[in-house]
Amino acid sequence: DAPLERQRELQDSTVEVLAKLHAIPDAAERFGYLSEIDPPGDTPLHRHFGWLKGWYEYAVPDIGRSPLVERALQWLEDNFPEDVAATDSVLIWGDSRIGNVLYDNFRPAAVLDWEMATIGPRELDVSWIIFAHMVFQELAGMAGLPGLPDVMREEDVRATYRELTGAELGDLRWFYIYSGVIWCCVFMRTGARRVHFGETEKPDDVETMFYHAPLL
Repeated sequence: DAPLERQRELQDSTVEVLAKLHAIPDAAERFGYLSEIDPPGDTPLHRHFGWLKGWYEYAVPDIGRSPLVERALQWLEDNFPEDVAATDSVLIWGDSRIGNVLYDNFRPAAVLDWEMATIGPRELDVSWIIFAHMVFQELAGMAGLPGLPDVMREEDVRATYRELTGAELGDLRWFYIYSGVIWCCVFMRTGARRVHFGETEKPDDVETMFYHAPLL
């Protein structure tokens, strides 16, 4: 119900949170422990990608395989952004989205949910905050609600982030698809939990649990 200018204030002040997190110096040294459990790799993004592939395989036995995820993982492998992976790493919040922020008068008072925190290229957080909004916009549409179509548009987020940091982001398409696969793994695990506790039947096709499948 908020007017567009207050929605934009919420958006810009949330992007500012990313800018502040990404400005913490010596992130790779300070927060290197966050990626110690990841598989070996040449860069933090290589290692994080190894973690994602492992997480998918971990999820499969309880809920089934997904051809969509496996096609996406192969595409990600074939199109790996070596240039972005070689850039300096920053502290990555990991689950950067407006649903994980407590707001006071449209400005962040606290940011929550740090279980996916890691180090890596800044594109991980920026793409996630945009793609996560796309996912919830999709869910709003499924519920017959308008959602917030003017919030977290890429061109606006890019412009604000550039103004706050002076950094020019790389192409986000790879990172959107990467985010989409992470969301699949989230839905696989939450779906398996629902099956385990008898809340739903195990589906014949796990992809029916991917509420964002059209986006991916």
